[in-house]
Amino acid sequence: MGYIKDSYKELVEKVSWPSFSQLQSSTIVVMVASVIFALIVLVMDIAFENLMSGIYRFLGNLGH
Repeated sequence: MGYIKDSYKELVEKVSWPSFSQLQSSTIVVMVASVIFALIVLVMDIAFENLMSGIYRFLGNLGH
């Protein structure tokens, strides 16, 4: 039981919790970073798809 009491005491007295405005700005940063990352992955996916289509087309034409 001492561990739980000590953990609770540390969370209440020693941990500094961010303010609501800090949480809002951090959330916006995470959302913007997530959108940028998703767009980068989308561009990479489209580029890879086009590259593979070109390779398959080229290999398909070799047989004819």
